[in-house]
Amino acid sequence: MTARDEVYQKVSTILVDLFEVDADSISEDSLLYEELDIDSIDAVDLVIELKAYTGKKIAPEDFKSVSTVGDIVNAVCKILRND
Repeated sequence: MTARDEVYQKVSTILVDLFEVDADSISEDSLLYEELDIDSIDAVDLVIELKAYTGKKIAPEDFKSVSTVGDIVNAVCKILRND
């Protein structure tokens, strides 16, 4: 399993556990707002969870342009690479 796969699994787990998203409906291409019903308040909670996961400060601009699960995975992978 690659680091990217691990991040994807973590993001999926957060979406299922925190927001009760059906695990079968999650893919890299899933649209957060339109398909998974993640609203702006949920997005803040998601960033808090990802901050705890990465142990790093997450700037709002890192997540300003995310619209899919894959975008979140890419952003988290980028944050993890910037030690």
